[in-house]
Amino acid sequence: MAEPIPTLESLLKEAKKVFRDKFDSEADIAVAAPGRVNLIGEHTDYNDGFVMPMALPLVTVIVGRKIAGDITTIVTTNQDADEPRTINIEMPNVNALVRTIEHTGPKWSLYVKGVIANYHGPCPPAFQAVIHTSVPTGGGLSSSAALEVGTYTFLDALTGGSPNESLNDKALACQRAEHQYAGMPCGIMDQFISMMGKNGNALLIDCRSMTSELLPLDDPQIVVLVTNSNVKHELTGSEYPTRRKHCEEAALILKKVSLRDANEADIEYLKSIETDDTLIKRARHVITEIQRTTLAAAALKDKNYQKFGKLMVDSHNSLKDDYAVSCPELDSLVCLALEVEGVLGSRMTGGGFGGCTVTLVYSHAVEKVIDNIKKHYKGKPTFYVCKPSHGAQIIHK
Repeated sequence: MAEPIPTLESLLKEAKKVFRDKFDSEADIAVAAPGRVNLIGEHTDYNDGFVMPMALPLVTVIVGRKIAGDITTIVTTNQDADEPRTINIEMPNVNALVRTIEHTGPKWSLYVKGVIANYHGPCPPAFQAVIHTSVPTGGGLSSSAALEVGTYTFLDALTGGSPNESLNDKALACQRAEHQYAGMPCGIMDQFISMMGKNGNALLIDCRSMTSELLPLDDPQIVVLVTNSNVKHELTGSEYPTRRKHCEEAALILKKVSLRDANEADIEYLKSIETDDTLIKRARHVITEIQRTTLAAAALKDKNYQKFGKLMVDSHNSLKDDYAVSCPELDSLVCLALEVEGVLGSRMTGGGFGGCTVTLVYSHAVEKVIDNIKKHYKGKPTFYVCKPSHGAQIIHK
């Protein structure tokens, strides 16, 4: 059986109870921001390419209230978060030209601090808040972006926000927070989809122009199965920046601004000048993955789910063979899913080296997929049956 996904109402109820217990008062602000799964377009965002995520019904909620003084207190209920799980932040002076907040504390708090430092709206007052989430940590479903976007949305609710600020601007501020405070040179995908997701739609994002297009994925017969391998190999911390460096080196050799501007003829050129084989493979993945993502968008518009599924499988093989970011557990999950009739496509999703797979499957076959994986997978996976969900929101009473 798939994991029951907590409702937004139940998450809010639990968060508000924790707030009452911790602060002996009632929270009067509540916001939510979702995690995401990327359907296709992996490791293309930092190459100016296309990505196609959807927002998940797994969300991070933040509840709280404004207080006097200049010390903010934030509590996370996430048992996977590093200690301490209660932090105090000295808020920036309202007259300060630059908002500076110390880059110290548990890792989860750095995302929050980074957003406060990069917030575009009025200088936030001190506040008390509780963070409560159903997005698994370290599963490749972007719990970090859900936390960043949730924090930004909370600050909007707290201050009234900036009326002329676009969703793009808000997402980019959250991305900067991750770069500056968490030290992760991520692309824009995670923050964009968490900020902009819509029920029943995937989102095609052009990571060069910073524009996006909603694509309907609302066929009642089709669901998205997210399978968490519940493994995470430790080498990911260094491997992500290394892959990014490989891509930049290949683009430099090709005299391109980025691999977005390259094509298959450029792959042959790299071979002809006896470029390092690793660079050729990395470039080939990115170039072909950008092509696959644009083809997948056209297939979704045509409701050609069979073609979409085939592109997902091709994407996985490229990530495994050329980009080398898969692992035996993810490969096994994909193979086991594809054995079941009614599965349209399956692939690893996220940064790789563990985390999740995403499978497009007819709803009548989803339990067969889960049973087949449980029977043959050497591990304890977690399953979430999802439909494309809503992006960040302020929840009004």
